[in-house]
Amino acid sequence: MDLIRLNNMIFYAHHGYYQAERELGQKFEVDVVMECDFSRAIETDNLKDAINYKEVYELVQQIFSRYKFTLLEALAAEISKEILQSFPVHSIRIRVRKPQVSMNGFLDNVEVEIYRERRK
Repeated sequence: MDLIRLNNMIFYAHHGYYQAERELGQKFEVDVVMECDFSRAIETDNLKDAINYKEVYELVQQIFSRYKFTLLEALAAEISKEILQSFPVHSIRIRVRKPQVSMNGFLDNVEVEIYRERRK
C-alpha cells in the first residue's frame, strides 16, 4: 500500500473541555496519514484517479469549523470517519495536537492518535 501524509495542518477552533477553551478558541495541529493504492493514478497521471489532498484538507478544515468537541479523541474520530466515507482509502491514522495546554507544568503539546481501517 501507498501513503499520503498531510503533516501539521493548523486550525484555530473552539474545542475543549473548559469553557474558556470553547469561548476563546485555540490552535490545533493535525496530521493525516492515508493508506491507499496509487497504481491507477500512476498509470494515468490524472488527478481524477488519485486522492486530491486539497479536498482532504478542506474536509478537515470544515470539520474544525462545523463542530465543537469536548475531547480531542472525538475530534480525531470524526475526522477519520468523514475521510473514510469520502475518499477511497484503506486505512487512516489521525493525530490531533493541542500545543497550548493549561497545566501546572511544562510540555510541548498534548496529542491523541487514532487508527481506523475501512470495513470490508
